[in-house]
Amino acid sequence: QVQLVQSGGGLVQTGGSLRLSCAASGHTFSNYAMGWFRQVPGKEGECVATINWNGCRTFYVDSVKGRFSISRDNAKNMVYQQMNSLKPEDTAIYYCAQAYGNLLTIQSYEYNYWGQGTQVTVSS
Repeated sequence: QVQLVQSGGGLVQTGGSLRLSCAASGHTFSNYAMGWFRQVPGKEGECVATINWNGCRTFYVDSVKGRFSISRDNAKNMVYQQMNSLKPEDTAIYYCAQAYGNLLTIQSYEYNYWGQGTQVTVSS
């Protein structure tokens, strides 16, 4: 049974940093691309970052480029998102997700397993 368990997140002031972690189990983690999504109540969710199966390729939504960094450690079955220079508009529930395949994708329907979500709140 595939499980994605998230940790990290919390409350931080504008300009601060947080690191999200996602531990995968129950499958061959290195076979799949991974992504981080965020959801604000009343708004459509978005993929903020994605990484391919071996970590050699990444994608970031424009609003987080230069501030967020996605990485993975296939030996530890972990994916991370380092978030720097946080802004109030980054406030959301963040989810890690595993894609069906091993290539980059930003479409939520191409992800079949999801973490439990973690709240990130950036105060102004």
